[in-house]
Amino acid sequence: MSFKTTTLGILGGGQLGKMLIQEAVNLNIELFVLDPDQHAPCKHLVPHFTCGSLQDFNTVYEFGKQVEVLTIEIEHVNVDALFKLEEEGVKVFPQPKVLKMVQDKGAQKVFYKENNIPTAPFFLTNDKAESLQIWQQQGKAFMQKLRKGGYDGKGVTKLSHEADLQNAFDAPCVMELLVNFKKEIAVIVARNTKGELAVYDVVEMDFNPQQNLVEFLQMPANVSKSVESEAKAIAQKVAEKADIIGILAVEMFLTHDDEILVNEIAPRAHNSGHQTIEGCRTSQYAQHLRAILNLPLGNTTCHTPSIMVNLLGAAGQTGDAIYEGLEEAMQLPNVYVHLYGKKTTKPYRKMGHVTILHENIEEAIKNARLVQSILKVTSL
Repeated sequence: MSFKTTTLGILGGGQLGKMLIQEAVNLNIELFVLDPDQHAPCKHLVPHFTCGSLQDFNTVYEFGKQVEVLTIEIEHVNVDALFKLEEEGVKVFPQPKVLKMVQDKGAQKVFYKENNIPTAPFFLTNDKAESLQIWQQQGKAFMQKLRKGGYDGKGVTKLSHEADLQNAFDAPCVMELLVNFKKEIAVIVARNTKGELAVYDVVEMDFNPQQNLVEFLQMPANVSKSVESEAKAIAQKVAEKADIIGILAVEMFLTHDDEILVNEIAPRAHNSGHQTIEGCRTSQYAQHLRAILNLPLGNTTCHTPSIMVNLLGAAGQTGDAIYEGLEEAMQLPNVYVHLYGKKTTKPYRKMGHVTILHENIEEAIKNARLVQSILKVTSL
């Protein structure tokens, strides 16, 4: 394969696409990006940028016809167009069949059940009335999740008490029994067209309690060797059963009895892998390119303990972004700042991330908490 003639299209021009582009440049790949935002972070990084809808069949189809290989940075895209492109010879990774399943949280749960992948007990409902009926019949707390369209904590609500029921969604949902877990962990795995696998170490995640999105992550996770081994094995099984080509993030719950339950999967570069850029021999972005171009997969070794801190827009702040404390934070040793290039900040919007490295994980955590206290995203 000649990298001089390889054309790669990316559906989505946000921060994940931006970091993928940074690795693709090293392979001299000609890059095309489609995004609905004319101010997308990727716009000025590629020679071919198209502003258009990711959900419109014709837009995605016409965009995809320009390239040899097509990938995503967000799963909410028109799958029908991808199926047609695949039929016409475009290499679409992850495959449309995988995306179709992942776009529907109900289909995800059925996939786990059919393949004996451990997950929390669940019920599928068509509307609010059915969801409330399940809640009343079971007499237990549930997480209600919209089957389609949710992301970054949106489309998820906890139904625990009578007062919560007014927040229930009136749409097709997954009613998932609330898991009493002690940690949320994740494993990233890559798979190429030869079926070769590469698995990263387990990471441990802390979520923002208001928005249910990751704001602090550590690698390696503080778990036993048996949990580490089992989590990796589960992630590999998910990738093999899904028959995915590319990178896959597998998010899991770790219960107080050290039982591992798969929560959700993402068939793309993921928040739980940002720290691989500085902390691992091969970043998740370089690994994804290796997988979809059917190149040898890279070394996943975590060479230095690392912490990733998400830079979220401050509550009550909307407008042109200001990064307060940036210089002070960057004076700390082994601190690596990634700003996503989003012009406007909003409350809890992902505006960037910071990776902190240290040979001693406790020192890395200490420095990361300091960065969190120093660096804030506000607005004019």
